[in-house]
Amino acid sequence: MTEPSVVAVVPAAGVGSRMQADRPKQYLTLAGKTILEHTLTNLHAHSAIDHIVVAINKEDPWFPTLPVAKAPWLTVVEGGKERADSVLSGLSILDSHDWALVHDAARPCLRHSDLDTLLALRQRDDVVGGILATPVRDTMKRANAGSQKIAHTESREHLWHALTPQLFPAVLLKQALLSGMKNGLTITDEASAMEAQGYTVALIDSHPGNIKITQPADLSLAEFYLKQLTPPNC
Repeated sequence: MTEPSVVAVVPAAGVGSRMQADRPKQYLTLAGKTILEHTLTNLHAHSAIDHIVVAINKEDPWFPTLPVAKAPWLTVVEGGKERADSVLSGLSILDSHDWALVHDAARPCLRHSDLDTLLALRQRDDVVGGILATPVRDTMKRANAGSQKIAHTESREHLWHALTPQLFPAVLLKQALLSGMKNGLTITDEASAMEAQGYTVALIDSHPGNIKITQPADLSLAEFYLKQLTPPNC
């Protein structure tokens, strides 16, 4: 039997409205390249990743202009309205025995050392897969519904911020996403769909530089972390 491949799936069909820019955030320039180019080439540079699938909005005018668009190690699929739709589109071309490594398009500063630890989960039989995450360190406040007034303080004990990549067997992830969508589950990440099916998912402590670029202030911080990866992830 052929050794299972690791295929990265990158949903990149979002519009990124919080950036208040003239284009989706993944096409903003950072250190001479678009954020999406940084993310894709960083994943490709890891020796364990066999291929990358990126899900793009069907009306996207920017991606075809990028040099990476014609890379032989990349397959482009049509993204959907929601994240889960785009991930499912990517999963549709994977083999049943592949591992799917789902990663946010706007997380260009992933360290390969974190990725190594995540990929090692493939050898464990006590979990079905796992995600990169960081423990909550700040005091957490719950607001009253519809307001910015504090209702109460939440315990931060055992709370983690879910990040990406998230790694699962492709066939199981596809089944979990389809089931969750059928049952009206709010799928904010792939792990939530797997959890809903009763699977045990591991948390892998990530370097704090693995930020998701969401607001304008994130750009300078991401550039700082990118410089720490030069040369890339040695």
